[in-house]
Amino acid sequence: MKYPALLSFEEVFPQIRQFDTIIDARTPSEFAEDRIPGAINCPVLSDDERVQVGTLYKQVNAFEAKKLGAVLVARNIAQHIETLFIGKPREWTPLIYCWRGGNRSGAMAHIMAKIGWPVVQLEGGYKEFRRYVIGSLEQLPQQFSYKVICGPTGSGKSRLLQVLQQQGAQVLDLEQIAAHRGSVLGNLPQEAQPSQKAFESRIWDKLQYFDVRYPVFVESESKKIGNLRVPEALMEQIRKSFCIALALPRAERVKLLLEDYSHFVGDPALLNTQLACLAYLHGREKVGEWQQMASAGQIEPLVDELLLKHYDPAYAQSIKRNFGQFSTAQILDLADISAEAFLQAAKQLHQDR
Repeated sequence: MKYPALLSFEEVFPQIRQFDTIIDARTPSEFAEDRIPGAINCPVLSDDERVQVGTLYKQVNAFEAKKLGAVLVARNIAQHIETLFIGKPREWTPLIYCWRGGNRSGAMAHIMAKIGWPVVQLEGGYKEFRRYVIGSLEQLPQQFSYKVICGPTGSGKSRLLQVLQQQGAQVLDLEQIAAHRGSVLGNLPQEAQPSQKAFESRIWDKLQYFDVRYPVFVESESKKIGNLRVPEALMEQIRKSFCIALALPRAERVKLLLEDYSHFVGDPALLNTQLACLAYLHGREKVGEWQQMASAGQIEPLVDELLLKHYDPAYAQSIKRNFGQFSTAQILDLADISAEAFLQAAKQLHQDR
């Protein structure tokens, strides 16, 4: 094969894990929005440099813009080779891509091929990868059977999924991928949600390596997790699948939520900001009472009341409306939230697969 080789994503995908390094040559902001899973960012133009070249192109002419672009691109590629790749052997196999046109990735691929590395450039770049992901997510979810972990807020669904994964089960933890716990209080203060594109890419990356012979364990999610929307074809399959209903005493659910949402315990102002979002459902007076409880440090009784007045009624309506097999769900009783309780439950489910 002549290098740099120019291959489509359909040609690259079957061997994608054989590449030693996947290099995203786009700007840091493009990379942050989404990328091929496992890629590292080696921008041939920074965000500011790309704006600088683009402005010169519009305000002066293409020739002057290309001259400046060549200087910046050559300098940046040289730095990447010197700091990251200078020690790589002749057999090192990189895959390089940029946005679409191939100018940025083509420049890097050309230089690396001249060095002697068997470099592959992705034809169509990230845009071609994105097209592939969108198409796959319309078909891929239909290849699997799902076991849906159901249960009201605080029943330990996410914890059970984590233990199932540790036991070797196939788990698609959508809340983990979305960096959100799925409720009005579910945002993670130390972690921003990914973009919608990145969310979909991560789901695709998980599904593509699952074995169709075994079930995929998922949680009974709504269509949206925080600001992100679950792909429609996946949501459709999940909602018509076999259900497992977790049953946990309410006192234990309160304990679990106090552990999982500990960031609210020490920051009543943050909690009250989120509680304000419930005013349209429960009225300002009721929400005001909850906010007073939060400010007074009465977190445990507040959580108990939120379960009773908000979360449990909402769950009861949603689960029956959206999950067709919930009426015949397998009941799984948990006595408490100990690690042993979740381990035994996971072992039972994994053995029954």
